Amino acid sequence: MPIFGRRRVPGQPHPRSQPIFSGPLTGDNIRRAFDRCVDFTSRTLSLAGDPQKEVLLFAVEGMVRTERVNDYVLRPLAQDPALAALPLEGCFRRLASGGLYNLSVSPVEELDQAVFALLDGAVVLFFPALGRALRCAVATEEKRSISDPEDEPAVKAAKDSFVESVRTNTSLVRRRLRSVALRVEEEIVGRQSRTPVDVLYLDGVADPETVAQVRLRLRNIDVDGALDAGHIEQYLCDTLWTPFPQFLATQRPDRLCANLLSGRVAVLVDGLAVGFLLPGTVGLFLAAQQDRADNWMVSACLTALRYAALLTTLFLPALYVAAVLFHPEMIPLPLARSIIAAKADVPFGTLFEALMLLLAFEVIQEAGLRLPGNLGQTVSILGGLVVGSAAVEAKIISPAVLIVVALAGIAGYTIPSQDFAGGVRLWRLLLTLAGGAFGLLGVALAAVVLVGHLAGLECFGVAYLTPFAANGGQQVEGHALFRVPIPHVKLRPAALKSRNRRNQR
Repeated sequence: MPIFGRRRVPGQPHPRSQPIFSGPLTGDNIRRAFDRCVDFTSRTLSLAGDPQKEVLLFAVEGMVRTERVNDYVLRPLAQDPALAALPLEGCFRRLASGGLYNLSVSPVEELDQAVFALLDGAVVLFFPALGRALRCAVATEEKRSISDPEDEPAVKAAKDSFVESVRTNTSLVRRRLRSVALRVEEEIVGRQSRTPVDVLYLDGVADPETVAQVRLRLRNIDVDGALDAGHIEQYLCDTLWTPFPQFLATQRPDRLCANLLSGRVAVLVDGLAVGFLLPGTVGLFLAAQQDRADNWMVSACLTALRYAALLTTLFLPALYVAAVLFHPEMIPLPLARSIIAAKADVPFGTLFEALMLLLAFEVIQEAGLRLPGNLGQTVSILGGLVVGSAAVEAKIISPAVLIVVALAGIAGYTIPSQDFAGGVRLWRLLLTLAGGAFGLLGVALAAVVLVGHLAGLECFGVAYLTPFAANGGQQVEGHALFRVPIPHVKLRPAALKSRNRRNQR
């Protein structure tokens, strides 16, 4: 009889089967679960050298640390003199209550528990005569060391970043938030991957409905594997029909902690070196952790500069194409003469030039990201300078279009969130097409559609355009475009529906 649950018909829906591994808890069933696995190991032991007291030890090599198994499990089994005088049931109770040199020892009652304990890096001691087992946590802690956040650099901020171990990441959060109100709940996602996903929030600060929704959506994820961000993010978000992200992915523990204090909820996934903050809003994606460290006047100016750069990268190519093709009277006469002279020998139209350069810009950026670091920089320089200059000199594109697209591309790099910048780049292309097809009217209509799309987005009941919309008539104190000094920001953002809005005296 198969121990892996009911047979599934290919191509048919397959509901969850619990338990996944059916059958009684026996040594043979444990071995059968790991059939044809060369890294699975088993060993027969005798307690205190007594052959009548047989114990089976199971482990998965590479998931356990050999030194810990030798010192914390095998040594007390062989050298504890009390085990020789006790019956087998007494030996089981002694080992479960402190006979093993281990912080975490717990009984195992089901085959499912034993199999997944082995996959988690534990050793399972099975007592054939009793039909019972013990789980001993001796997992290896091999992981990448904590390094600087490469994608989110900051001057006056911490220099550590998340790694791929979820337990290391939760410890980085707890080192900053030493609060008993910090809650860390865990859900297992993925039938095959069995990925631990942790939900972090401050009890009494975060909105309980948001926490409950996150917990419910995680439990309803029924996939084979949760190995990347998409398997979590795309199942948690409210809508999939948008290019804009609904969660902020951050490498910085300090940024995640600051948003936990604001009333947001965080999600950490084992195997991903990022944390997800929700609900996501436009204000969150355009804010940087450095803003709170800088002078409030400087931060306000830099924030305003980011919003201006956002409008520039969105509308500059579209406005240029619309003005040249449909509204030449808008262009000053000296500039118009310069554009006409530069386009005299160019064989392509303005719209085609702009689209070609925008797509070339995306290709160069993608090539720079996918190649190794030094080679990627070389490709970016070669494509941006050498090829661009050669194309202008060869009269393939006009200098004005090259300047417009370059300015729009550079302005897009001021957006702190690259996920949000990806959605902006897609809409920049659509706005350029609208400007080339219908002029300023097309740009205006496309802008209305964009604003309507953003206004219709919500993330766990919070408007996406927060802090510019859906504030319920309440004052947005220190959380809007122009910031005030931090000592004057007495309340948390109202849109997050925090149970305790006051954050300082």
